[in-house]
Amino acid sequence: MLVRKIEKILEKFFDKKNRKALLVTGARQVGKTYTIERFAKEHFKHYVKINFIENKEAVSIFENVSDAKELLLRISVFAGKDLVPNETVVFFDEVQECREIATAVKFLVEEGSFRYILSGSLLGVDLKDIRSVPVGYMDIVEMYPLDFEEFLTANGVSQRVFDALRDAFENKTPVDPVVHSKLMEFFRLYLVVGGMPAVVQKYLDTNNIAEVVDEQKSIVTLYKKDIAKYDPANKLYLEDIFELIPSELNAKNKRFLLKNINENQRFSRFANSFLWLKDAGVALPVFCVSEPKTPLLLSKTTNLFKLFLADTGLLASMYMNGIQRKILANELDINFGSVYENVAAQELKAHGFDLYYFNSKKQGELDFVIEQNGEVVPVEIKSGKDYAKHAALSNMCKNPDYGIRNAFVFHNGNVEQNGKITYYPVYMLMFVKNAEVDKDFVYKIDPDILK
Repeated sequence: MLVRKIEKILEKFFDKKNRKALLVTGARQVGKTYTIERFAKEHFKHYVKINFIENKEAVSIFENVSDAKELLLRISVFAGKDLVPNETVVFFDEVQECREIATAVKFLVEEGSFRYILSGSLLGVDLKDIRSVPVGYMDIVEMYPLDFEEFLTANGVSQRVFDALRDAFENKTPVDPVVHSKLMEFFRLYLVVGGMPAVVQKYLDTNNIAEVVDEQKSIVTLYKKDIAKYDPANKLYLEDIFELIPSELNAKNKRFLLKNINENQRFSRFANSFLWLKDAGVALPVFCVSEPKTPLLLSKTTNLFKLFLADTGLLASMYMNGIQRKILANELDINFGSVYENVAAQELKAHGFDLYYFNSKKQGELDFVIEQNGEVVPVEIKSGKDYAKHAALSNMCKNPDYGIRNAFVFHNGNVEQNGKITYYPVYMLMFVKNAEVDKDFVYKIDPDILK
């Protein structure tokens, strides 16, 4: 059984006194349905599921409905179950197939007798109507493939080891060499397997990388079919862009070049394509910023970006040169840069960071810049031995205009520190997070002096 972090998010959400619905979005095959079903069965006495792809006629439940009472009666009849007030959760799956549910959610939440959870996948653009349910009726949470910490847990790594690693990360002390070596083995395995639940489970069941790759290729094929379904006239070049991601990442600067699709078209022609792939959870764009200052959004350049896949294992499966065997053998004659950076993008996104990189003719180019706890933090990813060579990072740290206090280099070695720069093992990306917001933040002004 794969343990997912989102289970804690679900627990906290449904422990709240508010009666809002929750929409769980994310790419196909990231485990939404399985995780939600398991949670619902474990935390509620009664559970009703309606899947709008498996039961296409279910859409009619929400047509021409007058009020919540009538709607609840229809749901009960369709599901063949009584809905017990305050004890029942209703799970609407594949909601992108039912646009009317956006209006229905408001009815149901206002009625207040039951809890609701929704899920949709790979159809980000079609989910817009549902995402637009007014604040107060529904919250939205994004689900991703297993991150590296979840992957390690699935492979039997104990909490004691995580505690020791987190202590080393926070105190900037080296990891035990034996533990470090073993974790690097697991990291290389993660580069190959990735975090799609069915793929991870296939590896756990068989330890057979050939079967893992077959499972990954099936998911890639599924994605292409969905792309073809929602881009029948090839007007958005979705499949072309999707298939170009591995080769573009292997290019020298990893920047996505439109001329490799159609050199006669401008970026505006493809903007909806990148938006679709991003909203669908398939691709992770990392946009260029012209200045490493908060907020990074203000200096974002929308037509300069790198494009990563949402799962590093799928990326590896799309390379045609038997890269899996070379990665696992730690062969030094191949370029690990693209898959290392893909893992970094995947981890940072899963931890809630917006993805940016920095490029300047004078300063150079940095792999990532993030806003962590209100400060800009430069992040470099090094897959080779020369991890201490980073002219752009050094330039940024020295520039007083930027006010950089901390910078990270993730590499294959152990923990070191040199001035503002901390060198971490690449697997410690799993600890790069924003500090949790205080549960209570009460602020009150005494108005007596103004009375």
